[in-house]
Amino acid sequence: MFDDDNDVDNENENMNMLRMGNRRYIEFDILPKPQIMRIYHCLPLFIWTYVFHTVDAIPLQEKASSDLPSKRIVGLTKDDGKMLHRTKRGWMWNQFFLLEEYTGTDTQYVGKLHTDQDKGDGNLKYILTGDGAGSLFVIDENTGDIHAAKKLDREEKSLYILRAKAIDRKTGRQVEPESEFIIKIHDINDNEPKFTKDLYTASVPEMSGVGTSVIQVTATDADDANYGNSAKVVYSILQGQPYFSVDPESGIIKTALPDMSRENREQYQVVIQAKDMGGQMGGLSGTTTVNITLTDVNNSPPRFPQSTYQFNSPESVPLGTHLGRIKANDPDVGENAEMEYSIAEGDGADMFDVITDKATQEGIITVKQNLDFENKILYTLRVVASNTHPDPRFLHLGPFKDTATVKISVEDIDEPPVFSKISYLIEVDEDVKEGSIIGQVTAYDPDSMNNLIKYSVDRHTDMERIFSINAENGSIFTLKPLDRESSPWHNITVTATEINNSKQSSHIPVFIRILDINDHAPEFAMYYETFVCENAKPGQLIQTVSVMDKDDPPRGHKFFFEPVPEFPLNPNFTIVDNKGIMTRKDGYSRSKMNTYLLPILIFDNDYPIQSSTGTLTIRVCACDNQGNMQSCNAEALVLSAGLSTGALVAILLCVIILLVLVVLFAALKRQRKKEPLIISKDDVRDNIVTYNDEGGGEEDTQAFDIGTLRNPEAREDSKLRRDVMPETIFQIRRTVPLWENIDVQDFIHRRLKENDSDPSAPPYDSLATYAYEGNDSIADSLSSLESLTADCNQDYDYLSDWGPRFKKLADMYGGDESDRD
Repeated sequence: MFDDDNDVDNENENMNMLRMGNRRYIEFDILPKPQIMRIYHCLPLFIWTYVFHTVDAIPLQEKASSDLPSKRIVGLTKDDGKMLHRTKRGWMWNQFFLLEEYTGTDTQYVGKLHTDQDKGDGNLKYILTGDGAGSLFVIDENTGDIHAAKKLDREEKSLYILRAKAIDRKTGRQVEPESEFIIKIHDINDNEPKFTKDLYTASVPEMSGVGTSVIQVTATDADDANYGNSAKVVYSILQGQPYFSVDPESGIIKTALPDMSRENREQYQVVIQAKDMGGQMGGLSGTTTVNITLTDVNNSPPRFPQSTYQFNSPESVPLGTHLGRIKANDPDVGENAEMEYSIAEGDGADMFDVITDKATQEGIITVKQNLDFENKILYTLRVVASNTHPDPRFLHLGPFKDTATVKISVEDIDEPPVFSKISYLIEVDEDVKEGSIIGQVTAYDPDSMNNLIKYSVDRHTDMERIFSINAENGSIFTLKPLDRESSPWHNITVTATEINNSKQSSHIPVFIRILDINDHAPEFAMYYETFVCENAKPGQLIQTVSVMDKDDPPRGHKFFFEPVPEFPLNPNFTIVDNKGIMTRKDGYSRSKMNTYLLPILIFDNDYPIQSSTGTLTIRVCACDNQGNMQSCNAEALVLSAGLSTGALVAILLCVIILLVLVVLFAALKRQRKKEPLIISKDDVRDNIVTYNDEGGGEEDTQAFDIGTLRNPEAREDSKLRRDVMPETIFQIRRTVPLWENIDVQDFIHRRLKENDSDPSAPPYDSLATYAYEGNDSIADSLSSLESLTADCNQDYDYLSDWGPRFKKLADMYGGDESDRD
């Protein structure tokens, strides 16, 4: 089979060329009439194509058929008598053509293979290999006829490459070389256009102009775009007019009407058709649906559904109370529907406020200041609702705000009393007399009835009952003396209650400040005991003193020091204000006077002037040249000549031990002293004997601490008796530590004097030590109380047989009956 290499119009697809011997034939399959007419009109072109194809194939023929035994020259004669010569070979072809989707009952004929070596005697065998050989394409091995065994689809595969050869059946020798050819599947319009999506979703802002692009849809056709118009797609709109249109070539959907409003209609469904064959009749088509949504723009102002709103409010509502809600309607959505509420200047603008609820876009009317029915009963407000995000493109449509009138009626209720102030501050001197009026609070009934009011002090705030109040006029007066030093402030609460309705009451804090009066004398901040060097010079500062005063004068503290009037001029020392104690003479002697007592008069500068006397103890000590103290006792001068420091410490310890032993011995001796059980023998009675002091036995651990006797060092604590109350509580003076005293003799005498003059120091005369008595005594009860219940008198004569320890009892109970009476 031979074909035109250029394949200009592909109209000779069913033309098969056969070569028989030295002659060429052109064989046509029987085709339908339309195709025969097409071949007839194109026949001259086929002839010229065949001629040029034969001429161009000569070199290829010579190269591919060099093993053939002979070559032949074939000529074609035209009417004009000219002859075209071409050398041909007997085994060559390029491609076959075959229509897809064959629907006939027989197999579809493709073409025929033939060689000049075939004599028709059946000695040659044609063999076909390659794409689809044996399955899609079958060949008659005797005749070389090729048929398509199945229906082919160009969209699955558009061409097939096969190879053919001819062999001798007897020898198996290949008489023709293997040659390759192509079977090309021609397209028919058997695929409709298909969109990339079955459903498209798009949006476009409302109020858009005509021709605004919305979305582009795309359809594809599986047919061959290079063959006819089978794949040429044209778009059209089936549903969605007159709102939208579609570009027939690009598939872009556009708006077709101006100023489409979302508030009128938001959703549109558009159906688009894609048709092949350029939209001509007979073309195949496909459709898709496009859902188009109009998005919102701020083109609608807010509007109140009514012009007037009415609310009621009790006059006693707290500040910030919500009285009601109002709402303006905005057909826009989202950010475009957000609005803000405000109160225009005018009546009630300072009494009420409006806040915007962002979730519901409502305006909430709230109370801004306290309402008073007696003052005003009706308020009229002008509330404005405006968009927060206006669109400049639509400002020409009008103001994007609206105004409504809100009327609020105030209702009268029974209100509690109202004080004239939110709190009271009263200042009073601490020396004010009991029962004095220190201040006053006032309250009134805000209602029109003006009920009477009574006042009272909340006792939870005045637990000590220092203050009281006049129930009628609210005057506050004192019940007890005041002391600024103990309590400089008192915070009480006063209650005002309506007499006719006790449930209506109000409370007010009253802060009472106690003003200071100079009623405390200044005194030394501590006990002062200092020293002066024997070699001191006049005017030398030996001690600075600090003074404290419980008062708090408004001008601050300032103290003055003077000698006491009894000793107006001290020859040894002087005191200077703001400096301290200074010497007045040159040198001091320990042997003459080792201790000086300097009384000092201290007074303040406030009114009335308060003063006190403080005594300063000054000891004369030996010092070095730098003024450092070395010793302060006269005995140290004698001992220091022959004893070392270690010896002095040892002697001092021995003296302390001896002192402790003496104190312990004295305590034990005092303990042993007891009063006789009975003063006189004649004072014997058959009743209970009362003892002046009797201990509680070994289980009584509170009467006296026995550790005092066992530990003499406990005397340093100066403990008081715990079983009896001393007649006089003595102020225990701080003793000087041992290490501060060099004069041991002076130390011992001072301690002895302190203990002798202290009646509360142990041991006590009433101290009794009880030993453990044990259990299961062999003696019977000696109680005379039990004898009263006996049938006969008890015989106590056996007490004489128990020994001297029971002699006293035997004399008391063992005598004759007259004695017992």
